[in-house]
Amino acid sequence: MLLKVNDLYVNYGNVEALHGINIKVDEGEIVTILGANGAGKSTTLMTISGLVSPRKGNILYKDVEISKLQGHEVVKHGIAQVPEGRRVFSTLTVQENLNLGSFTVSDKDKINKNLEWIFELFPRLKERREQLAGTLSGGEQQMLAIARGLMADPKLLLLDEPSLGLAPILVKSIFETIKEINKGGLTVLLVEQNARAALKLAHRGYVMEIGKIVLEDSSDKLLKNPEVRKAYLGG
Repeated sequence: MLLKVNDLYVNYGNVEALHGINIKVDEGEIVTILGANGAGKSTTLMTISGLVSPRKGNILYKDVEISKLQGHEVVKHGIAQVPEGRRVFSTLTVQENLNLGSFTVSDKDKINKNLEWIFELFPRLKERREQLAGTLSGGEQQMLAIARGLMADPKLLLLDEPSLGLAPILVKSIFETIKEINKGGLTVLLVEQNARAALKLAHRGYVMEIGKIVLEDSSDKLLKNPEVRKAYLGG
């Protein structure tokens, strides 16, 4: 077991955002979390990555308790998050954004090796490495956001809505890249509103509603589930 989220509760002030959720991710898997806006998907990822503190429950990563750690400490343990909306540093170059992604990695050879691999995954970023990130297209910025996360040399990549706002052809390209990353040995926890694409990519999935996990199953079974089809797949 790579990641285990146990009975997790999160509050924003007096509002309870997560109500005792349980999630597990095995090494080498792609696991997706589906749900409508406000279901608690992004809060789940932010709590795992140390950006939000839980009120109750724990998070185990490789059997080590990480729920009390700060975000930069979680990254050092091997978890990196690619946030919703990309959030690249628009006034910095592509290369400078990638350099910032590797701030927790001390091995220069490892950094150079990761950079070489990233430019193989995203040749367009190599072409634009001296270009300001803010001048990239939406698809290119999403590539950069994923690449920046990979520069941290994670073992678990948290992806929050990677297809948001992208044209269908770019969505297909991003999902093919996620599949390629996973084939290389990286475990992925994916939050995604494009339920059909996410379930075709993932091994297993969870469905969230109003801060609770209401369904868990293999992707194949979720794709055939009548309730999932009606709510997220258009019938």
